[in-house]
Amino acid sequence: MAIIDIKVPDIGDFAEVGVIEVLVQPGDTIRAEQSLVTVESDKASMEIPSSHAGVVKELKVKLGDKVAEGSVLLTLEVAQGAAAPAAAPAAASTPSAPPSESKPAPAPAVQAPAAPKTEASSFGGSADVECDVLVLGGGPGGYSAAFRAADLGLNVVLVERYATLGGVCLNVGCIPSKALLHVAAVMDEVSHLKSAGIDFGAPQVHIDTLRGHKEKVIGKLTGGLAQMAKMRKVTVLRGYGHFVGANHLEVEETTGTSQDKTGAKKVVAFKRAIIAAGSQAVRLPFMPDDPRVVDSTGALALKDVPKRMLILGGGIIGLEMGTVYSTLGARLDVVEMLDGLMQGADRDLVKVWQKMNQHRFDNVMLNTKTVAAEATPEGIKVSFAPAKDGVTVPEPQVYDLVLQAVGRTPNGKKIAADKAGVAVTDRGFINVDIQMRTNVPHIFAIGDIVGQPMLAHKAVHEAHVAAEVIAGELQGNKELASAAFNARVIPSVAYTDPEVAWVGLTEDQAKAQGIKVKKGLFPWAASGRAIANGRDEGFTKLLFDDSPEAHGHGRILGGGIVGTHAGDMIGEIALAIEMGADAVDIGKTIHPHPTLGESIGMAAEIAHGSCTDVPPQRR
Repeated sequence: MAIIDIKVPDIGDFAEVGVIEVLVQPGDTIRAEQSLVTVESDKASMEIPSSHAGVVKELKVKLGDKVAEGSVLLTLEVAQGAAAPAAAPAAASTPSAPPSESKPAPAPAVQAPAAPKTEASSFGGSADVECDVLVLGGGPGGYSAAFRAADLGLNVVLVERYATLGGVCLNVGCIPSKALLHVAAVMDEVSHLKSAGIDFGAPQVHIDTLRGHKEKVIGKLTGGLAQMAKMRKVTVLRGYGHFVGANHLEVEETTGTSQDKTGAKKVVAFKRAIIAAGSQAVRLPFMPDDPRVVDSTGALALKDVPKRMLILGGGIIGLEMGTVYSTLGARLDVVEMLDGLMQGADRDLVKVWQKMNQHRFDNVMLNTKTVAAEATPEGIKVSFAPAKDGVTVPEPQVYDLVLQAVGRTPNGKKIAADKAGVAVTDRGFINVDIQMRTNVPHIFAIGDIVGQPMLAHKAVHEAHVAAEVIAGELQGNKELASAAFNARVIPSVAYTDPEVAWVGLTEDQAKAQGIKVKKGLFPWAASGRAIANGRDEGFTKLLFDDSPEAHGHGRILGGGIVGTHAGDMIGEIALAIEMGADAVDIGKTIHPHPTLGESIGMAAEIAHGSCTDVPPQRR
């Protein structure tokens, strides 16, 4: 027997992720590719698999630890001459840059654990509907795939269990949260105007009207999707879809405003399929089944405004919803197992946000875990424990509302994918290649179900790739058939106040990976527009390759912005990375003045040493 170290494999663009669950113990016998730990990034959780089979001898990590590529998770006793580590599962990846180019940070692409092989079931029944392409799931990824395939001349069936298209994002996620965040931002902005001589008085909140405003926003978008589906002749079937064979999907019809089954069923026969079944919020097993304990969907229902609210998880989703409820009058506590909020972003960005938002929180409990909760007449009584030695935690607290925002899990286990021969991991992920193809050549998967990052804008681009590859194969178009998901970077945005946005390599990652960078940081205290807006707390930061082979100011590798409208501006930095721009390219691009966007150009000038809007650099 031999003792080997089992290490964290390549986890893409994440320098460090926190361990939120240890799935094995010393003495356990494990198989190759069995999940060992669950780790969490800013918006989702994922499992890390074992590269070998054997017996666990010693754990090297515990709850709350941070790990990165190469970190040792445990020691394993394996048979002498054991096989080399299993090949990494196929997953969306970023092609290498040409040797002559400076390679930017790859797009975040955390690989899901490998799934066991499975064989498709045979289906002997008849089909009610036939199509070229079956799309399972009507979220941003699903409807984008369906519409793109239809635009390319294919006969498309789109299956969605809810009454309206749009999925979590449009119905109970991105869009309604942004509608409420806009209202909260305006309320906060109006209160700031008092110092400028404009006093509107205390706001009068009519919660029913506010809820109606949110629903109106949702209805306008989902209604538009229904019309676009009709215009493209996409057949929309409402119901739960599950595979019954390699080329057949059964749909259990749903009705009403929720997901009530009617008992009616239809079978769809397809030539190709795109799985876009999304994810759902993680629910902690010890939390009581009580209306005062909600996930993001429940929080967006906005039934009332609590006096005290606890946010479980210090990631983007929880902090965005906390912003809304705080502005409406709630006092906030937040508990996070790791040592900082909004993991994934550089700490200097988060520091600005935290300083501006400290008035919202009574307690920010870092390195702390929630261990128990009890429903009482007074509220939800929650108990805490240290996630690491030396941390002091408060006594049990009682809250009017508890928001669970500890990540999302994919829905891969809920669609009977094994009946089609599609491999699904223990966690529910489906592995794909850069063309979004699963282990079954004619079935593709996109969006949350294929892994990190769980973001709508990633799903849409994956959707276009899958639809184009399918159209190319069915129509004999080699150009379309060669489509691939090869994004270099994927931006992340926290739509808080101020907003925090970043893309590509972060400064923390550069330090951890030993990558030499040239930083250009432009403080908004020198921005005429930010000062005029009364919001000069932010800054724009760009990172350029400064390795010896880059000969000084090389290509841009990443950037971050903290401040109002940061999310609207981060796209320019993403484009600059995709185009391989350097500091001169960005700095000599004329930006309109006075705008917040010109801070990007000035950050590039600072990196280049030619900015005249800040004090001269010391020589």
